[in-house]
Amino acid sequence: MRVLGSAAQEDIRIRTVKAVLAGMTQVEAASVFGIKRQVIGRWIKRYKEGGIKGLRAKRRGRPRGFGRLKAWQAAQASRTVVHRQPDQLRLGFSLWTREAVGELIFRKFGVRFSLMHVGRYLKRWGFTPQKPLRRAFEQDPEAVRRWLEEEYPAIRRAAMRDAAEIHWGDETGMRSDHQAGRSYGLKGRTPVIDGTGKRFSCSVISTITNRGTLRFMVFKKKFNASVYIKFLKRLLKDVEKLVYLIVDRSSVHKSSEVKKWLESRRNRIRMFFLPSYSPELNPDEMLNNDMKSNSVGRRRARNLDDMMKDVRGYLKGTQKRPDIVRSYFQKDTVRYAA
Repeated sequence: MRVLGSAAQEDIRIRTVKAVLAGMTQVEAASVFGIKRQVIGRWIKRYKEGGIKGLRAKRRGRPRGFGRLKAWQAAQASRTVVHRQPDQLRLGFSLWTREAVGELIFRKFGVRFSLMHVGRYLKRWGFTPQKPLRRAFEQDPEAVRRWLEEEYPAIRRAAMRDAAEIHWGDETGMRSDHQAGRSYGLKGRTPVIDGTGKRFSCSVISTITNRGTLRFMVFKKKFNASVYIKFLKRLLKDVEKLVYLIVDRSSVHKSSEVKKWLESRRNRIRMFFLPSYSPELNPDEMLNNDMKSNSVGRRRARNLDDMMKDVRGYLKGTQKRPDIVRSYFQKDTVRYAA
Protein backbone atom coordinates (compact mmCIF):
# COMPACT_ATOMS: atom_id res chain seq x y z
CA MET A 1 0.00 0.00 0.00
CA ARG A 2 2.78 2.44 0.87
CA VAL A 3 4.40 2.24 -2.58
CA LEU A 4 1.09 2.96 -4.32
CA GLY A 5 -0.17 6.39 -5.23
CA SER A 6 -2.96 8.03 -3.24
CA ALA A 7 -5.56 7.27 -5.95
CA ALA A 8 -4.66 3.54 -6.00
CA GLN A 9 -4.75 3.39 -2.20
CA GLU A 10 -8.20 4.99 -2.20
CA ASP A 11 -9.46 2.47 -4.78
CA ILE A 12 -8.24 -0.50 -2.69
CA ARG A 13 -9.86 0.91 0.46
CA ILE A 14 -13.24 1.31 -1.25
CA ARG A 15 -13.14 -2.10 -2.99
CA THR A 16 -12.13 -3.87 0.24
CA VAL A 17 -14.87 -2.25 2.31
CA LYS A 18 -17.51 -2.99 -0.37
CA ALA A 19 -16.41 -6.62 -0.43
CA VAL A 20 -16.84 -6.91 3.36
CA LEU A 21 -20.22 -5.18 3.19
CA ALA A 22 -21.24 -7.67 0.47
CA GLY A 23 -20.65 -10.61 2.80
CA MET A 24 -16.93 -11.38 2.70
CA THR A 25 -15.31 -11.76 6.13
CA GLN A 26 -12.48 -9.45 7.12
CA VAL A 27 -10.07 -12.42 7.26
CA GLU A 28 -11.02 -13.40 3.69
CA ALA A 29 -10.75 -9.82 2.47
CA ALA A 30 -7.31 -9.55 4.05
CA SER A 31 -6.17 -12.62 2.14
CA VAL A 32 -7.70 -11.50 -1.18
CA PHE A 33 -6.46 -7.88 -1.15
CA GLY A 34 -3.19 -8.49 0.75
CA ILE A 35 -4.15 -6.18 3.62
CA LYS A 36 -3.82 -6.76 7.35
CA ARG A 37 -7.12 -7.61 9.04
CA GLN A 38 -6.62 -4.86 11.65
CA VAL A 39 -6.27 -2.26 8.89
CA ILE A 40 -9.52 -3.42 7.29
CA GLY A 41 -11.21 -3.03 10.68
CA ARG A 42 -10.11 0.60 10.82
CA TRP A 43 -11.40 1.20 7.29
CA ILE A 44 -14.79 -0.25 8.24
CA LYS A 45 -14.91 2.11 11.21
CA ARG A 46 -14.07 5.10 9.02
CA TYR A 47 -16.81 4.06 6.57
CA LYS A 48 -19.41 3.82 9.36
CA GLU A 49 -18.46 7.24 10.66
CA GLY A 50 -18.15 9.12 7.36
CA GLY A 51 -19.37 6.92 4.53
CA ILE A 52 -17.38 6.74 1.28
CA LYS A 53 -15.92 10.22 2.07
CA GLY A 54 -14.17 8.68 5.05
CA LEU A 55 -12.24 6.41 2.66
CA ARG A 56 -11.21 9.12 0.21
CA ALA A 57 -7.51 10.02 -0.10
CA LYS A 58 -6.49 13.01 1.99
CA ARG A 59 -4.34 15.85 0.74
CA ARG A 60 -0.67 15.12 1.38
CA GLY A 61 2.03 17.48 2.55
CA ARG A 62 1.84 20.43 4.91
CA PRO A 63 -1.79 21.31 5.81
CA ARG A 64 -3.22 24.48 4.32
CA GLY A 65 -2.60 27.56 6.40
CA PHE A 66 0.74 26.14 7.63
CA GLY A 67 4.06 27.46 6.45
CA ARG A 68 7.59 28.35 7.47
CA LEU A 69 9.02 31.36 9.19
CA LYS A 70 11.52 33.49 7.36
CA ALA A 71 14.80 34.22 9.14
CA TRP A 72 13.77 37.76 10.13
CA GLN A 73 10.39 36.51 11.40
CA ALA A 74 12.04 33.83 13.56
CA ALA A 75 14.49 36.40 14.96
CA GLN A 76 11.67 38.82 15.79
CA ALA A 77 9.56 36.11 17.45
CA SER A 78 12.44 34.85 19.60
CA ARG A 79 13.32 38.40 20.72
CA THR A 80 9.70 38.95 21.71
CA VAL A 81 9.70 35.80 23.87
CA VAL A 82 12.91 36.95 25.61
CA HIS A 83 11.96 40.57 26.26
CA ARG A 84 8.17 40.60 26.61
CA GLN A 85 5.51 38.72 28.59
CA PRO A 86 2.37 37.23 26.99
CA ASP A 87 0.01 39.39 29.06
CA GLN A 88 1.87 42.52 27.90
CA LEU A 89 0.87 41.56 24.35
CA ARG A 90 -2.70 40.69 25.41
CA LEU A 91 -2.30 37.09 24.30
CA GLY A 92 -4.37 35.65 27.15
CA PHE A 93 -1.48 33.67 28.63
CA SER A 94 0.64 34.32 31.72
CA LEU A 95 3.57 32.11 30.62
CA TRP A 96 5.35 31.45 27.34
CA THR A 97 3.93 28.02 26.56
CA ARG A 98 3.96 26.44 23.09
CA GLU A 99 0.33 27.56 22.71
CA ALA A 100 1.28 31.14 23.56
CA VAL A 101 4.24 31.21 21.16
CA GLY A 102 2.08 29.68 18.42
CA GLU A 103 -0.56 32.38 18.94
CA LEU A 104 2.16 35.06 18.87
CA ILE A 105 3.46 33.76 15.52
CA PHE A 106 -0.05 33.61 14.04
CA ARG A 107 -0.94 37.15 15.13
CA LYS A 108 2.32 38.68 13.92
CA PHE A 109 2.86 36.76 10.69
CA GLY A 110 -0.41 34.95 9.90
CA VAL A 111 1.26 31.54 9.94
CA ARG A 112 -0.27 28.70 11.91
CA PHE A 113 1.85 25.87 13.39
CA SER A 114 1.09 22.71 15.34
CA LEU A 115 2.28 22.58 18.94
CA MET A 116 4.93 20.05 17.96
CA HIS A 117 6.27 22.37 15.25
CA VAL A 118 6.30 25.33 17.65
CA GLY A 119 8.30 23.15 20.04
CA ARG A 120 10.83 22.46 17.28
CA TYR A 121 11.25 26.18 16.66
CA LEU A 122 11.71 26.86 20.38
CA LYS A 123 14.37 24.15 20.61
CA ARG A 124 16.12 25.55 17.53
CA TRP A 125 16.12 29.03 19.10
CA GLY A 126 17.73 27.68 22.28
CA PHE A 127 14.66 27.79 24.55
CA THR A 128 13.92 25.14 27.19
CA PRO A 129 10.91 24.82 29.56
CA GLN A 130 11.91 26.30 32.94
CA LYS A 131 10.29 27.32 36.20
CA PRO A 132 10.18 31.14 36.02
CA LEU A 133 11.41 33.47 38.72
CA ARG A 134 8.78 35.58 40.44
CA ARG A 135 9.42 39.31 40.07
CA ALA A 136 7.39 42.01 41.78
CA PHE A 137 5.57 44.56 39.63
CA GLU A 138 6.91 47.22 42.01
CA GLN A 139 10.53 46.51 41.10
CA ASP A 140 12.28 49.47 39.49
CA PRO A 141 14.36 48.26 36.49
CA GLU A 142 16.44 51.42 36.57
CA ALA A 143 17.34 50.85 40.24
CA VAL A 144 18.37 47.28 39.39
CA ARG A 145 20.52 48.54 36.52
CA ARG A 146 22.24 51.09 38.79
CA TRP A 147 22.88 48.39 41.39
CA LEU A 148 24.46 45.99 38.91
CA GLU A 149 26.45 48.54 36.92
CA GLU A 150 27.33 51.23 39.47
CA GLU A 151 26.50 50.62 43.13
CA TYR A 152 27.71 47.06 43.66
CA PRO A 153 30.95 47.54 41.64
CA ALA A 154 31.65 50.58 43.88
CA ILE A 155 31.01 48.50 47.02
CA ARG A 156 33.34 45.79 45.74
CA ARG A 157 36.12 48.31 45.04
CA ALA A 158 35.69 49.86 48.50
CA ALA A 159 35.83 46.41 50.11
CA MET A 160 39.11 45.68 48.34
CA ARG A 161 40.51 49.04 49.44
CA ASP A 162 39.46 48.51 53.08
CA ALA A 163 40.38 44.78 53.11
CA ALA A 164 36.73 44.14 54.07
CA GLU A 165 34.72 40.93 53.75
CA ILE A 166 31.43 41.17 51.83
CA HIS A 167 28.57 39.27 53.46
CA TRP A 168 25.13 38.80 51.91
CA GLY A 169 22.43 38.56 54.54
CA ASP A 170 18.78 37.59 54.73
CA GLU A 171 16.09 36.21 57.05
CA THR A 172 13.47 33.58 56.38
CA GLY A 173 10.70 31.80 58.24
CA MET A 174 9.91 28.10 58.05
CA ARG A 175 6.68 26.30 58.85
CA SER A 176 6.12 22.70 59.81
CA ASP A 177 3.69 22.12 56.91
CA HIS A 178 6.16 23.14 54.20
CA GLN A 179 6.66 20.34 51.66
CA ALA A 180 9.05 19.96 48.76
CA GLY A 181 9.94 17.23 46.29
CA ARG A 182 7.92 14.26 45.07
CA SER A 183 7.29 10.72 46.26
CA TYR A 184 6.69 7.60 44.15
CA GLY A 185 3.29 5.97 44.40
CA LEU A 186 0.90 3.80 42.40
CA LYS A 187 -0.64 5.46 39.37
CA GLY A 188 -3.91 7.15 40.30
CA ARG A 189 -3.23 6.91 44.05
CA THR A 190 -1.57 9.96 45.58
CA PRO A 191 0.94 8.92 48.26
CA VAL A 192 0.18 10.09 51.82
CA ILE A 193 2.88 11.32 54.23
CA ASP A 194 2.05 11.22 57.93
CA GLY A 195 2.76 14.35 59.96
CA THR A 196 1.45 16.31 62.87
CA GLY A 197 -1.64 18.44 62.34
CA LYS A 198 -0.18 21.19 64.52
CA ARG A 199 1.54 24.11 62.88
CA PHE A 200 4.71 25.60 64.30
CA SER A 201 7.45 27.73 62.87
CA CYS A 202 10.91 29.11 63.45
CA SER A 203 13.13 31.64 61.70
CA VAL A 204 16.71 31.84 60.50
CA ILE A 205 19.07 34.79 60.01
CA SER A 206 22.09 34.03 57.84
CA THR A 207 24.95 35.55 55.89
CA ILE A 208 27.13 34.00 53.20
CA THR A 209 30.24 35.05 51.28
CA ASN A 210 31.47 34.07 47.84
CA ARG A 211 34.47 32.42 49.55
CA GLY A 212 32.13 29.81 51.03
CA THR A 213 31.61 31.18 54.55
CA LEU A 214 28.22 30.72 56.23
CA ARG A 215 27.01 32.27 59.50
CA PHE A 216 23.50 31.69 60.90
CA MET A 217 21.19 31.93 63.89
CA VAL A 218 17.98 29.92 64.41
CA PHE A 219 15.39 31.48 66.72
CA LYS A 220 11.75 31.24 67.81
CA LYS A 221 10.98 34.85 68.60
CA LYS A 222 9.53 37.44 66.29
CA PHE A 223 12.16 39.03 64.08
CA ASN A 224 12.88 42.52 65.40
CA ALA A 225 15.77 44.93 65.96
CA SER A 226 16.97 43.35 69.21
CA VAL A 227 17.10 39.87 67.62
CA TYR A 228 18.96 41.24 64.62
CA ILE A 229 21.50 43.08 66.74
CA LYS A 230 22.11 39.85 68.67
CA PHE A 231 22.95 38.12 65.38
CA LEU A 232 25.21 40.99 64.28
CA LYS A 233 27.14 40.75 67.56
CA ARG A 234 27.71 37.05 66.90
CA LEU A 235 28.82 37.83 63.36
CA LEU A 236 31.42 40.37 64.47
CA LYS A 237 32.68 37.97 67.11
CA ASP A 238 33.40 35.38 64.38
CA VAL A 239 34.80 37.74 61.73
CA GLU A 240 37.99 39.68 62.38
CA LYS A 241 37.89 41.80 59.21
CA LEU A 242 35.71 44.80 58.50
CA VAL A 243 32.30 43.49 57.38
CA TYR A 244 30.43 44.92 54.41
CA LEU A 245 26.90 43.57 54.90
CA ILE A 246 24.44 43.66 51.97
CA VAL A 247 20.77 43.13 52.84
CA ASP A 248 17.29 43.98 51.60
CA ARG A 249 15.31 47.03 52.71
CA SER A 250 13.45 45.34 55.56
CA SER A 251 12.01 47.70 58.18
CA VAL A 252 14.15 45.96 60.80
CA HIS A 253 17.35 46.59 58.82
CA LYS A 254 16.48 50.26 58.52
CA SER A 255 15.17 50.70 62.07
CA SER A 256 16.61 53.49 64.21
CA GLU A 257 17.83 50.99 66.81
CA VAL A 258 19.88 49.06 64.23
CA LYS A 259 21.16 52.28 62.64
CA LYS A 260 22.34 53.57 66.00
CA TRP A 261 24.09 50.29 66.80
CA LEU A 262 25.82 50.23 63.38
CA GLU A 263 26.87 53.89 63.62
CA SER A 264 28.84 53.21 66.80
CA ARG A 265 30.69 50.35 65.06
CA ARG A 266 31.58 51.79 61.65
CA ASN A 267 35.12 50.55 62.06
CA ARG A 268 33.76 46.98 62.25
CA ILE A 269 30.63 46.78 60.08
CA ARG A 270 28.86 48.77 57.36
CA MET A 271 25.48 48.01 55.84
CA PHE A 272 24.36 48.40 52.21
CA PHE A 273 20.89 47.91 50.75
CA LEU A 274 19.74 46.02 47.66
CA PRO A 275 17.14 47.62 45.34
CA SER A 276 13.57 47.28 46.58
CA TYR A 277 11.59 44.15 45.58
CA SER A 278 14.71 42.41 44.22
CA PRO A 279 15.27 39.18 46.19
CA GLU A 280 16.64 37.49 43.06
CA LEU A 281 19.77 39.67 43.38
CA ASN A 282 20.63 38.23 46.81
CA PRO A 283 22.69 34.99 46.81
CA ASP A 284 21.50 34.25 50.37
CA GLU A 285 18.05 33.55 48.89
CA MET A 286 19.58 30.45 47.30
CA LEU A 287 20.52 29.22 50.78
CA ASN A 288 16.95 29.84 51.97
CA ASN A 289 15.51 27.79 49.11
CA ASP A 290 18.00 24.98 49.70
CA MET A 291 17.27 24.93 53.44
CA LYS A 292 13.48 24.87 53.03
CA SER A 293 13.58 22.12 50.41
CA ASN A 294 16.14 19.81 52.00
CA SER A 295 15.89 20.51 55.73
CA VAL A 296 12.20 21.16 56.37
CA GLY A 297 10.37 20.06 53.22
CA ARG A 298 11.53 16.43 53.09
CA ARG A 299 11.31 15.40 56.74
CA ARG A 300 8.33 15.78 59.04
CA ALA A 301 9.31 17.28 62.41
CA ARG A 302 7.10 16.26 65.33
CA ASN A 303 7.49 19.52 67.26
CA LEU A 304 9.22 22.89 67.14
CA ASP A 305 12.37 21.74 68.96
CA ASP A 306 12.68 18.84 66.54
CA MET A 307 12.37 21.17 63.54
CA MET A 308 14.93 23.65 64.91
CA LYS A 309 17.32 20.77 65.55
CA ASP A 310 16.93 19.62 61.93
CA VAL A 311 17.54 23.14 60.61
CA ARG A 312 20.63 23.68 62.76
CA GLY A 313 22.01 20.29 61.77
CA TYR A 314 21.51 21.02 58.07
CA LEU A 315 23.13 24.45 58.30
CA LYS A 316 26.09 23.14 60.31
CA GLY A 317 26.62 20.51 57.64
CA THR A 318 26.48 23.19 54.96
CA GLN A 319 29.02 25.28 56.90
CA LYS A 320 31.49 22.43 56.51
CA ARG A 321 30.99 22.44 52.72
CA PRO A 322 32.29 25.78 51.36
CA ASP A 323 31.84 24.39 47.84
CA ILE A 324 28.06 24.22 48.41
CA VAL A 325 27.98 27.79 49.73
CA ARG A 326 29.99 29.00 46.74
CA SER A 327 27.53 27.24 44.42
CA TYR A 328 24.77 29.60 45.62
CA PHE A 329 26.57 32.34 43.66
CA GLN A 330 26.41 30.47 40.35
CA LYS A 331 22.78 31.15 39.45
CA ASP A 332 22.46 33.65 36.61
CA THR A 333 20.77 36.39 38.66
CA VAL A 334 23.48 36.39 41.38
CA ARG A 335 26.57 35.41 39.43
CA TYR A 336 27.62 39.08 39.38
CA ALA A 337 28.49 38.64 43.09
CA ALA A 338 30.68 35.55 42.59
